[in-house]
Amino acid sequence: MALSMTVRTRFAPSPTGLLHIGNARAALFNFLYARHHGGQFLLRIEDTDRERSTQHAVDVLFEGLSWMGITADEEPVFQSSRQDRHTEVAQHLLAQGLAYRCYCTPQELTGMREKARAEGKPPRYNGYWRDRDPAEAPPGAPFTVRIKAPLDGETVIHDLVQGEVRVANAEMDDMIILRADGTPTYLHAVVVDDHDMAITHVMRGDDHLTNTFRQAMIYRAMNWDLPHFAHLPLIHGPDGAKLSKRHGAQSVVEFRDLGYLPEALCNYLLRLGWGHGDAEILSRDEQIKLFDIDGIGRSPSRMDYKKLDHLNGVWLRQADDQRLTDDVLARLTGRDGITVDDTLRARTLALMPGLKERAKNLVELADNAAFLGRSVPLAFDAKAEKLLTPEARTTLKGLAAALALVEPFTAPTIDAALRHFAEEHSLKLGQVAQPLRAALTGSSTSPGIDLTLEALGRDETLARIGAAL
Repeated sequence: MALSMTVRTRFAPSPTGLLHIGNARAALFNFLYARHHGGQFLLRIEDTDRERSTQHAVDVLFEGLSWMGITADEEPVFQSSRQDRHTEVAQHLLAQGLAYRCYCTPQELTGMREKARAEGKPPRYNGYWRDRDPAEAPPGAPFTVRIKAPLDGETVIHDLVQGEVRVANAEMDDMIILRADGTPTYLHAVVVDDHDMAITHVMRGDDHLTNTFRQAMIYRAMNWDLPHFAHLPLIHGPDGAKLSKRHGAQSVVEFRDLGYLPEALCNYLLRLGWGHGDAEILSRDEQIKLFDIDGIGRSPSRMDYKKLDHLNGVWLRQADDQRLTDDVLARLTGRDGITVDDTLRARTLALMPGLKERAKNLVELADNAAFLGRSVPLAFDAKAEKLLTPEARTTLKGLAAALALVEPFTAPTIDAALRHFAEEHSLKLGQVAQPLRAALTGSSTSPGIDLTLEALGRDETLARIGAAL
């Protein structure tokens, strides 16, 4: 869709917990949409809930977005710093007679709700102070400020994902915009912020749809243009139930710690609820080029962890070896029995093309590379122990003598030497390679045995065979 205005989108999380996968997808969609249309993507931290908002949660948000490669085009706005402006707008509505002071006590409000329930009506405020004279209130009584909801007709939202959505105004009550302590409510603050930040498109989860109808009251009372709304269907667990801990990881930081690459997670989240033909593996540049709102579906998506694993494997095999080596070394630092030094770096980097072919994620990659940093004698797992039979040890003894003479000690010459040794001793190549692999790695799996030997080097190879004997 060609747009004449400058597109400005925003991601506006509350810093009260981790960056949940649903929020992360909303951030990605907003970011890609702004980039696709040559606009700006902004970040606003909705920290008005001072008790639950923590600096740690703010840091985790920034960390998660940065890891995903989602960067804002302007400095982040903290909602709590704009309280005076939110109050100013509420006072303006009050002065214009579009809002009013409500002196109802908590007990009176509870009574109202109970009466409505008893009459089979929705439990909401009945407009008691809407047209009363404030002079009737007890002197100095606390009050909230409520906006006057339209009494008849309906509110229509032209949603870019859900289509035309409407609600009868009679179903909405007079929403509080300033609390009794003078602080603005969340629903009021969001409207003022979106207007002042010149946000053109509000893209968020469809659990906010009812909020949108209420927020439209403030836009219209202030005579402000409504932004374009796009409410995204939610992400469910594989079983169709609400995504929860029992389904697996739910936050961006969890996925990072479990060894997923940001490219893989972003690629997966993009395809979760958005599609463009058969396009499956998309780089960030391709995502920006292709992403638009008309590709977003209306149905909730289901998290498919197997598909994410597959995508992660694809991105892992494409990733730069130096970058993967840095990640592996960071994950191996502090592990018992592993020395992280320049020797381990060189070995890991040399073997990375083979290592990354076999791993689904970075945790697996680090586990598979760990043998490169262990010192002799190695601990052998059960499968390796089984391979190191008396016959195998005899083979290893002869093999050590042959490998000591290989020159240069590189994969092609090593491969030739192993084949020659096998032929000379009437053995299959596997009967030579498998005990050798067990002696060198402590397990029964590794990248190609010739590559593994080259990465370890002659001295380390012979030391490990010697220790195994």
